Amino acid sequence: MAQQGSLELLKDPVAEALLGSANPARLAYTWTDGSPRVVPIWFHWTGDHFALGSPPGAPKLKALAADPRVALTVDDNAWPYKELLVRGRASVEFLDDVCPEYAFAATRYFGPEQGPAWVSTLRGKPMARIAVTPEWVGILDFETRFPSALTL
Repeated sequence: MAQQGSLELLKDPVAEALLGSANPARLAYTWTDGSPRVVPIWFHWTGDHFALGSPPGAPKLKALAADPRVALTVDDNAWPYKELLVRGRASVEFLDDVCPEYAFAATRYFGPEQGPAWVSTLRGKPMARIAVTPEWVGILDFETRFPSALTL
């Protein structure tokens, strides 16, 4: 079993299930005044980074430009809880249209009919693409992997 912190954990069955789920990610970042912020956000896992779509005027983009360090979680709500924990860096690219990964995410979250319909309402409008590259990965499954405070 891969150790907490290993990027190999992204290939673990728990991580794969969460990465393919319709559960939103929670993106944590540092606001420009140094305070912590967390926002729920759709994501698409590309196989080497998380791609997130955002309106180009979203306040989080200013904060990410100042400090690209982020944490991201994807978890479920059924016992025993499963949680994917990621720490990494975000980069932002401004696009003239919907990023492809946002369209993939919309289909995963809304389904094969409503997802593309939703994306069609955004076509031709600018979007920011946030790429979160993992540097540290952890998994909690409350069966074989527990928070470190419980394993001391």
